Amino acid sequence: MIKKSIIERYNKDKKFVLISTLVIILFHIIRFFYRCKCINYPKEKCVFALWHAHQCGVFSCNLERKTAIMVSNSKDGEIISRAANAMGVETVRGSHQRGGAKATYELIKKIKEEDVNGAITIDGPKGPNRVVKKGIIEIAKLANVPIVPAVWWSKDITFLKFKSWDEFRFPLIGTRLVMLFGDPIYLPENPTDEDIENVRQKIENSLNELYIDIKKNFDKYLKQKP
Repeated sequence: MIKKSIIERYNKDKKFVLISTLVIILFHIIRFFYRCKCINYPKEKCVFALWHAHQCGVFSCNLERKTAIMVSNSKDGEIISRAANAMGVETVRGSHQRGGAKATYELIKKIKEEDVNGAITIDGPKGPNRVVKKGIIEIAKLANVPIVPAVWWSKDITFLKFKSWDEFRFPLIGTRLVMLFGDPIYLPENPTDEDIENVRQKIENSLNELYIDIKKNFDKYLKQKP
């Protein structure tokens, strides 16, 4: 009921309806021209750890197994959710400030009961940029799956970078992309606070290392055979 009332309110905003419609049309077009080489895609069910700026990279995660991502109940979140759905990515709605507990439960339930990976923007919705928050660890623990860090990059000029807090990235049609997945990070059976902090730091370090790697070896990865 809360979600429905939020959507109804957004749909009365003509500017929002126009922007969201254009975004959906754009993503419907992009899905037919989407070119991304995925390297080290995980074989087992997991939760992907993504930077907020790389959230469009979740489309690359939607390969052998469907992906579900948590998206906020904000207007921006509604646009992102509609765009993700247009690309075949499932969404659950909520954030730390609004509907987060329900969305977390729904995501965990999906991962446990369906053939679905989860995906979390670990520094969203408002930063600090590239600092991992602990929510993904709790989700992975309750869903009983590992965490897989993932980064997304292209050196093409059509890979747009926005002047936002997270330096959001968006690929236009024709952009050559690489999505690089890290090794799975497993949680101890009964993690202590120290264990959780160690895992949090390990995710953060892995994402930074992957990003250095993907920029350095982009051309090599682009030519690599699946």
